[in-house]
Amino acid sequence: MTVRYDVGDGAATITLASPETRNVLTAATMAALVEHLDAAAADDGVRVVVLTGEGNTFCAGADLAGAAAADAQSFTDAGPRALVRVLEAMLDHTKPVIARVQGHVAGGGNGLVAAADLAVAAESAKFAFSEVRVGVSPAVISVVCLAKLHPAAARELLLTGERVSAQRVLDAGMINAVVPDDALDAAVAGYVDALRLGGPQAVSRTKELLRRVPSLPRDDAFAWTAELSASLFASDEAREGMTAFLERRRPAWAPPA
Repeated sequence: MTVRYDVGDGAATITLASPETRNVLTAATMAALVEHLDAAAADDGVRVVVLTGEGNTFCAGADLAGAAAADAQSFTDAGPRALVRVLEAMLDHTKPVIARVQGHVAGGGNGLVAAADLAVAAESAKFAFSEVRVGVSPAVISVVCLAKLHPAAARELLLTGERVSAQRVLDAGMINAVVPDDALDAAVAGYVDALRLGGPQAVSRTKELLRRVPSLPRDDAFAWTAELSASLFASDEAREGMTAFLERRRPAWAPPA
């Protein structure tokens, strides 16, 4: 089993569980990631998805041994296109995805971090866009990483392939927080708790607007968001949320205080 799936307290935890291979992204691993992401989307008991790794590496990226042995077409199908499916499953997921980052992150592992809605890293974590150092380019993951990285930092990190600290990646804009190693689980739990306070539909549609609005022309953005706002205000979820606010109680979807 290269990927483990667990559900508890409103969160689905997807764990890259092949520490002996540094959690590389084999075809089987990426297929399992998509399968588990789909399972979390279909489970009404899941409000948040947490993606993490086992061992001293979050994810070392591409399976270089498999890539070296494969012909171009089979590698394209089992490598870059499979990674696209994983990243799209995260970006388009109906529930927020949190990356819990421990250990080393290299190559395609950066794509998993950037495709998450929120990312928290342990102080000891190290990041490297290592593709150029093995003669390739961070092509697929650039789609998600460049959307978050500050332009000057992106040029430095992607062109040099240098290994850097979690703090450097935080300053570059790709992650949300760096915490002491022994505080990582608590920090992730804090985000999970905060996300569960929002209405399930409201959080899902807010994730959608974060993705869609920046790419729309202004008039289209206003038209789409006006319709979205009207539909949400008319929903049963909003009715419960506003009633709960006025009655000074937690709404039905929120965990007990």
